[in-house]
Amino acid sequence: MKFMEGTRALGKHELQASSITRYQVTKFYRERITNSRYYEQLKHIVEPSAKEFESHGSLDTSGEHDNTVTPGLQHKYAQTGLLLVTDRCASYCRFCFRKRIVGKDSDEIAPDFSLIAQYIGAHPEMTNVLLSGGDPFVLSSAKLDRILDHLLPIPHLETIRFGTKMFAFAPKRFEDRALADLFRRIHESGKSAAIVTHFDHIGEISVDAEWRVRSLRALGVQFFNQSVLLAKVNDDAEILAATFAKCHQMGVRPYYLFQARPVKGASHFQVPLRRGLEIARSVNQRLSGIQKTFKYIMSHYTGKIEILDLGADGRLYMRYHQNKTSEKIGRIFSRQHVDAACWLDDLPEE
Repeated sequence: MKFMEGTRALGKHELQASSITRYQVTKFYRERITNSRYYEQLKHIVEPSAKEFESHGSLDTSGEHDNTVTPGLQHKYAQTGLLLVTDRCASYCRFCFRKRIVGKDSDEIAPDFSLIAQYIGAHPEMTNVLLSGGDPFVLSSAKLDRILDHLLPIPHLETIRFGTKMFAFAPKRFEDRALADLFRRIHESGKSAAIVTHFDHIGEISVDAEWRVRSLRALGVQFFNQSVLLAKVNDDAEILAATFAKCHQMGVRPYYLFQARPVKGASHFQVPLRRGLEIARSVNQRLSGIQKTFKYIMSHYTGKIEILDLGADGRLYMRYHQNKTSEKIGRIFSRQHVDAACWLDDLPEE
């Protein structure tokens, strides 16, 4: 297998033991980053590194197994259902937090959407669902339509969301006229459609991607963007500010800047929390008021934690943006900061 540091001969068991995802990248993305002035940064997103062998961590950092209520459906937060609809992506990100699933034949992928619809129908507090995986847009439009057959009749579902990096990897996927019909169908059912894009770097936003975003926005699709703070890729305030400003310009709301997770085979992408706060603050200094819509978030086992600031008292201040316990949402808490800490679990409990 070819790594950035050189070619290594490896047995299948060695790759599995170290959770090394196989290499796969679309021709569009490979050519784009190769011809980009950002290649030295963007190559880390898709090209394997020998660092993955020494990158320790967990394969389930946010408790997805514990929050699975029926195969393929997670219900961690009251209002939201997370559907794992595929274990494939167009390209495989080296920092993926679902290495246990992606690129494999996983038994965590939804096998029966009628069963999932039955669960959602019995939980009126669930107002939106997110189709994820894997990338839902590797599925055919006909397959996505069949999934909607089960979801659209549920009266209390208000929003259908799709999480995707396909606008970066293969924007021509969105030329499919059947997708336009699919989004019209969602609107005609009285629900809203939302796409959560995954642009981590200004160099990933192509003219093709922008054109496809604008054409779908004209159909009423809402757009949000999430990025992951990644060492050697975008741990640079100027790059992130340019990314968020470009997203805002084309009608994609910057939504989350995620702290990279301590994932086995990917924890070398983590940036220390102190540095992350400095970058987030510097990004905001470069943006106008209406562009400052992102939250710096740690998607932890206990919930989505907004990372607020490092106080003069040496404590890191945080707030629960989401939590399984509704009373904890919005509550500010703190822990004593430790140098080089990258995750909540690196900070001592008192």
